[in-house]
Amino acid sequence: MALEAGQYSLNCELRAHEDDVRGICICDGFGIATSSRDRTVRYWTPDPERKHRYVLSKTLAGHSGFVGPLAWIPPCERFPDGGIVSGGMDALVLLWDLRTGEAVETMKGHKLQVTGLVVDDNGDIISSSVDCTIRRWIKGHEVELWEAHSMAIQAVTRLPSGDIVTGSSDSFIRLWKGKNCQHTFVGHTDTVRALAVIPGLGILSASHDSSVRLWTLTGQLLMEMLGHSSLVYCVDAHSSGLVASGSEDCSLKIWRDGVCVQSIEHPGCVWDAKFLENGDVVTACSDGAARIWTLHSNQIAPPLELEAYARKLSLYKSNRKKVGGLNLSDLPGLEALQTAGMNDGQTKVVREGDNGVAYSWNAREYKWDKIGEVVDGPGDGNSRPTLGGLQYDYVFDVDIGDGEPIRKLPYNHGDNPYDVADKWLLKENLPLSYRQQIVEFVLQNTGQRDFSLDQSFRDPYTGSSAYIPGETSFSVGTVVKPAYKHIPKKGMLLFEIAQFDGILKKITEFNVALSAEMEHKTLSLSELELSRLSAIVNILKDTAHYHSSTFAYVDFIVLLKILRTWPISMIFPVIDIFRMLILHPDGASKLLQHTKKENDVFLEMLKRTTTPPAHAGNLLTYIRAITNLFKHSFFSQWLQVHCSEASFNKNVRLSYSTLVLNYAVLLIGLKDTQGQGQVLSAALEIAENQSLDDDSKFRALVTVGSLMLEGLVKSIGVAFDVQSLARHAKSSNDAKIAEVGADIEQLLTST
Repeated sequence: MALEAGQYSLNCELRAHEDDVRGICICDGFGIATSSRDRTVRYWTPDPERKHRYVLSKTLAGHSGFVGPLAWIPPCERFPDGGIVSGGMDALVLLWDLRTGEAVETMKGHKLQVTGLVVDDNGDIISSSVDCTIRRWIKGHEVELWEAHSMAIQAVTRLPSGDIVTGSSDSFIRLWKGKNCQHTFVGHTDTVRALAVIPGLGILSASHDSSVRLWTLTGQLLMEMLGHSSLVYCVDAHSSGLVASGSEDCSLKIWRDGVCVQSIEHPGCVWDAKFLENGDVVTACSDGAARIWTLHSNQIAPPLELEAYARKLSLYKSNRKKVGGLNLSDLPGLEALQTAGMNDGQTKVVREGDNGVAYSWNAREYKWDKIGEVVDGPGDGNSRPTLGGLQYDYVFDVDIGDGEPIRKLPYNHGDNPYDVADKWLLKENLPLSYRQQIVEFVLQNTGQRDFSLDQSFRDPYTGSSAYIPGETSFSVGTVVKPAYKHIPKKGMLLFEIAQFDGILKKITEFNVALSAEMEHKTLSLSELELSRLSAIVNILKDTAHYHSSTFAYVDFIVLLKILRTWPISMIFPVIDIFRMLILHPDGASKLLQHTKKENDVFLEMLKRTTTPPAHAGNLLTYIRAITNLFKHSFFSQWLQVHCSEASFNKNVRLSYSTLVLNYAVLLIGLKDTQGQGQVLSAALEIAENQSLDDDSKFRALVTVGSLMLEGLVKSIGVAFDVQSLARHAKSSNDAKIAEVGADIEQLLTST
């Protein structure tokens, strides 16, 4: 179907929901169904008085939690007006008769939130869930069940052949013929959130890694669509070849042949997007409205409605943006640049339209030089900016100039700005001479006035100092030692970023699910216990007061209750809280007491995360928690004693390689030969894995090089043919891997 060329414009808004609109279902020209966090489904039909508009026809209320996926059943003998299938946070699947507006079937079986629904040609209902299962229902009864992924299933769709495709938090896509997996599609680096079918071509996927991808049915990647700056929640395709995707970045993007041809801003994140047959697009937004966007000039909303939407969007963006802890609206305008700066390098942020833009005073040329745009600062929950799938308090746009592309600089409260600048400059391959300017910019725009400036530099991977022009590189008469770029590793790497709002939300969802089941009702948390969890998270968020804030004894009772009694598939969020508690001085010291008693909390975690069937989310969060123990020297003895138990799982890639690298640094310092040998063996196993990602392989190679250079196991490495490994690494297309390969080769030839 060919569509007229042009840009989408607003056609109309569908307003009735009282909270986020989460899902959309196109009902074959009969109407549009929308689902919401307000626990309802709304059914909209064409307005008989206003062409191309819709009116609310039915409100379907029956779920006890927010409603997500929807599916359409065309009119038939049983449902003359058609039917709607809905899935909710309450783990229920409901079938609605649109003639009566009543739920005629309630399907119970899923343990956790229902995330996807399809209806096959026979009228069978197929559902997916966070409980990792796919279930088939006939006349309200479960007739088939299988565990399709090791982590939460986030999406399910059906091919014209009848085969099923699933997407999961494990980052994989799987194609199923019955219960048999025909293909596993590997490529996304984060949760696969949504799927759509392009008949005759392949499968579209949307991911938390900010990308949209097109695959053949055999798993070959045909195309990657990059343009979103945050999690992508939805994707859909039209017969004309257009693709639509919606994201946490508050935009609907329209793609043609892999190129973004239009980006439509929304006053909230876009949870879902679906094409109508005529090419119009319907979006579900977190501001509580569904909207229809049209390419057809005769269907565009009246000017007053367009103006009202523009005002709403502008107000949302203005209220949402913060720079240096201030609302964008509080920043001075461009007139502030008419006043000269006080000293060279002084920074000033001014308001330019809907953006905050930073300038630096150039005393020599007596003018303000533009540095770049400052984007969203910290806000509540969903308003925190995201980069590479991770949330930060700030994400700055840095304009290098000279035709270079804009670079993104992420920063969190509590981070050392020098460490951030050092790592960022190395990552972006930029001159270290920018360091002080970057640090001062960060301090200025994050409200830090009392930070002590430090002119020294240490490589974030190796701890080595940088060469400073004008200074002597070494004294006369000194012996020049071999210079290595990445070894030995100095200092520890930690997992310091957490999405606290997401952690609390997940625990609350699990708690609701437990409360709804008689056999698990006694395990659910009381309102008081939930309030303690919120208190813990608030303390952990307030990094500025880590030196003085403390935790109550009852806080650990609540956390241990979840860890010890909740089903294994539900404990990963509380392990994540333990991970962040370790970084808090009082939290770490209190946790240390729990390692000295008979019930060692970290050994309890290990036992629960490794008891078959192992849950990948638990393994990942546990390894990250243990990795954070390296922050404190008082955990060194525990880590040394339990070194051999740390190699329990290699399937969590970067987290495991980081743990191994920290162990190398610790055991080199302790001169523990046996432990170094174990770590070397684990690192070699990682480094030799040809299918591993580059960052994990790099850290494994740094571990090998550090152990052989400063440890006691060089002869063991030689016996394992490390020279061949180094030679292979040197030929890598990844610059860091090639460099550390050269380091290892050099140390093998040195005396």
